[in-house]
Formats: sequence, C-alpha cells, structure tokens
Amino acid sequence: MDLLRSRWSPRQIAGRLAVEYADRPELRVSHETIYQAVYLQSRGNLRAELAEQKALRSGRLHRRARAAAAGAVRSSRPWLGLRISQRPAEAADRAVPGHWEGDLLIGARGGSAIATLVERATRFVVLVALPDSRVSEHVIAQLTTAMAGLPAHLRRSLTWDQGTEMAQHAEFSLATHCPVYFCDPHSPWQRGSNENTNGLLRQYFPKGTHDFRTTTQTDLNTVADELNGRPRQTLGWATPGEKMAQLMTVATTG
Repeated sequence: MDLLRSRWSPRQIAGRLAVEYADRPELRVSHETIYQAVYLQSRGNLRAELAEQKALRSGRLHRRARAAAAGAVRSSRPWLGLRISQRPAEAADRAVPGHWEGDLLIGARGGSAIATLVERATRFVVLVALPDSRVSEHVIAQLTTAMAGLPAHLRRSLTWDQGTEMAQHAEFSLATHCPVYFCDPHSPWQRGSNENTNGLLRQYFPKGTHDFRTTTQTDLNTVADELNGRPRQTLGWATPGEKMAQLMTVATTG
C-alpha cells in the first residue's frame, strides 16, 4: 500500500518484488493480482484512497493518437543549431549514458514553468525551477547550474524541442561542453523519455491548475527523488536513482 501511495504502478511493484525475493515466491505477487485488488473492490477505503492518490496513473479511457510526422522541414528560427539527425548513434540506442532530453512543463495559464531533464540510458530525472521567468537567458542559466555538477561523461548531449527558451543554447554548450540537438517540428516522440516523464509529473502538478511559482526547488527535488526511486522494467527493475549512483561512483573512483 505504501508503494501505491508513492505512485508505483502495480507492474513496478510486482517486478521489484520478483527481483528482491527471487528465492521466496510466497513474498511475490503478480501485477494482475494487484490490479484486481484495486479495481474489483466495490466497497471499502482502498479503492477510494487510491483514486484520490491517483496511484494508477492517467484517468484516460483511450490512448491518445500520435501526431503525424512533421518531416525535416526547417523552421524560420535562425538560432537553431544541430538537428536530431546529427545526434550520435550512441544516443539513439541508449548504449552510452550521458545523453539527456529536456523540455518545459508549463503551469496554469502559461504564467509559470519548470524545466525537466531525463537521462536516456538510466531514465534519471532532474527538475529545475524557473522562478524568474522562462525567457531564454534565465532558462539557460538554470540549466547550466543544474548540469554543471555532473561529470563530463554524463554531459554528452541534450535534446530539446524548438522552443524559444533555448535561443541562447550556445552559451549553455560553451559552459557545460554539452551540445544541444533540436527535434523536428511537432515531433514529441523524438524526446519520448521526457514526454513520458512530463506525463508522470502531471500527477503532482495538474495541467491547467498548478502555478509553479508556488513550487520551490526543494519541492521539485522531492518529486524527482520519488520518480527516481521507482523501479523500471527497462532497467531490470532497478531504479533510475540506483543506476545513476553506479555511474557517479564510477566517475568518482575512475
């Protein structure tokens, strides 16, 4: 129940239990059993509490259709630099850590925002407060501070959409030695890990109602810690935090 309150999905819970109790089947449970316990109880507090906690993620009844591919049309923004087609193959296949995806998560009525960063190999999340504004100068300064503490081998690239908040991306790359690659127009799937993370963040910061000016960097760190503490099937049911800690340990002892 505590894991559901922490917004772990039933599949994440079942997968992690299978790893931690590989030799004790009596302590494991399938994700279907967890789903049934939630959905088949017509009475009691469990169902109501989980609904309130939004532990089972999105309330949508149908999958959203993917937008049509935009092609390689060049936008009129002269400051755009490297395109995603120029990004190293090691970033595309997630073989090498240090390649990030980023975007802004916009608050109510467009009046506030935060920056979200996801490392492609580990799915590790960094959330960055933008207390002053989302103009490029401020966004670049905050992103530079957030990335500066990482070792060089974990700052290989950053992929972003064509938002004007990255107009001064050259200053970011100069300060961090991390090149920025820009997605094709209207192609959010080219930042799939970041898009998925932003969807998860709406559990904490509801779209259309949350004002990020009321959210501190400490608040964002708490949410990031929770996301980084969830096991992922793609990581063999390890957590992004565990994977990143391994990489940081290698950097420290290497």
